[in-house]
Amino acid sequence: MATIKDVAKLAGVSISTVSYALNNHDKVSLSTKKRILEAARRLNYQKNGIASDLKRSSTRTIALIVTDLAGPHYAELVKGIQEVALSRGYDLLACSSLGGEQSTAVKFLTEKRVDGAIVLAYNIPAATLRRAAREAYPIILLDREIESPHTVSIEVDNEAGCHMATEHLIEQGHRRLAYVGGNPMEPLNEQRVSGFKRALRQHGLEREGQLHQFGMFNRDNGYAMTKMLIAEGNLPTGILYYNDEMAIGGIQAFREYGIRVPGDVSVIGFDDIELAQYVRPALTTVMQPKYERGALAAHLLFQALDGKPLEPRYRLPTRLIVRDSVRAPAGHEGKVPLRSE
Repeated sequence: MATIKDVAKLAGVSISTVSYALNNHDKVSLSTKKRILEAARRLNYQKNGIASDLKRSSTRTIALIVTDLAGPHYAELVKGIQEVALSRGYDLLACSSLGGEQSTAVKFLTEKRVDGAIVLAYNIPAATLRRAAREAYPIILLDREIESPHTVSIEVDNEAGCHMATEHLIEQGHRRLAYVGGNPMEPLNEQRVSGFKRALRQHGLEREGQLHQFGMFNRDNGYAMTKMLIAEGNLPTGILYYNDEMAIGGIQAFREYGIRVPGDVSVIGFDDIELAQYVRPALTTVMQPKYERGALAAHLLFQALDGKPLEPRYRLPTRLIVRDSVRAPAGHEGKVPLRSE
């Protein structure tokens, strides 16, 4: 494989001149640049982009680091980030943090292979993020906070969103309610449970609320946990799921058991992924501003790179999207809903 030394020798110039020419620097005359590019073509020389980037003060690239790139709500988030990045002449690299400290994502952080990062991943330790974040290397955290002068946190108001969704079920006349989530120790899950519990408490329904929390936050686990809920008997009339994926899995389980949604049980999700409006029944859900959050994260990252002062944390509101998966339980149609004090 040809090296930069081989190109310099064939073109009859120094290695530094080759480097300038390949990076389109105006220090090199047009005729010399053409001679160097022709030598590189003849030798089939390919420049090492990462190594070259590491030598420059800026890579003109930012990274988005998420736990799992397969998540259905990432598309709008990525779109928001990418549009802002492109408007600034930057490229966007998206990578997964699966593998934790050994992942490529962590290498991007610790080896500064990009100019800054937007991180939506709980499996990267706070200590790693604190070590990586510097004045010239800002990190924007999504749905997470750490104490560091060079990180900025953007959160969605998850607690308010679940409180709003639970209130909607109660206003429709539902009194036996359940929340279905995953790992109870996951911070986002704790916020959503808090909103669910607050609404129950305000209406004196604490004893009527059920919590079912373990496993993954995906469609398969929503399906499995709903089947367990059905098997236990005394099915609640209204169920709030941690996210739309789990809710869609739950609807499938109800369908297989001949339980009608919303005729027998009402269902609400969270996120408002694209599929939510196409399942049947169309899913009532809590919308979080995915595109807007991505665009804001990128905007704040570039402000930090420009040396502008930022607030340490930002919070975006949620909104209830009412579709077809919720209705009043049998016997409650037309009744005045219970109101909080």
